[in-house]
Amino acid sequence: MEFALADIIDLTTSPIDDSTFRKACKRTLDENGALVIKDFLKPAVISLLQQEGKDNQHIAYYTGNKHNVYLTETDPSYSDSHPRNRQVTSSKGCITTDQIPTSSVLHSLYQAPKFRDFLCEVLGEQALYEYADPLSSINLHYAGEGQELGWHYDNSSFAITLMVQSPQQGGVFEYVKDVRDADNGDMNYVMSGDILDGNVITENLSMDPGALVLFRGRNSMHRVTPTIGEQTRMLVVLAYNTQPNISLSESARMTFFGRLG
Repeated sequence: MEFALADIIDLTTSPIDDSTFRKACKRTLDENGALVIKDFLKPAVISLLQQEGKDNQHIAYYTGNKHNVYLTETDPSYSDSHPRNRQVTSSKGCITTDQIPTSSVLHSLYQAPKFRDFLCEVLGEQALYEYADPLSSINLHYAGEGQELGWHYDNSSFAITLMVQSPQQGGVFEYVKDVRDADNGDMNYVMSGDILDGNVITENLSMDPGALVLFRGRNSMHRVTPTIGEQTRMLVVLAYNTQPNISLSESARMTFFGRLG
């Protein structure tokens, strides 16, 4: 089943075809490293996705692991307490592209040429492609009580998410913009350590259900605080590549999804 974009997106408040709107979105993302478009999804779509998430939560693959903020192996050149090696905790559940119901609006949105064109212009990319593997393009993440994403930097230059359901408390997206310069090899261990120690003022992204969020997390350190309460935080990740025929590595698929597809 395919849905028209007008059935998914509130095109009155989010006219993704409009050049002025696109330029304003790009300017905000370029200046702040983050863009939140509130009420992007229609209320009926939010309700559908919430129910869909609840119906399929029982098949989610749950992981909990320790990692450093750089998402790399431990470097024996540094102590365990050094920001390069200090361990934080991340835990979540996830259902993958092939587990998202074929009737879901998520498939229609992800594949919609107009939506992809909008993303390309705002992100400054020539083209965006789906993952070649059957797991990685659309993921629905679950964070139950006590689950969190520890401080980290992304490996990719951008992330695209949709908030589906907020928790009762907690689940706050916190970030500090432009801490490191990965392309030039500046890892900024001092400031990274200060953030881990709670000595740096952070910014928060307010994400109500239905919000589309674009975030540049390669150089901006960020985390999601633990969920508090019985209501599960549900977030959709729409993952694209800038080159065709790319798969997430087998080791990453086993780590995040528990299978290769």
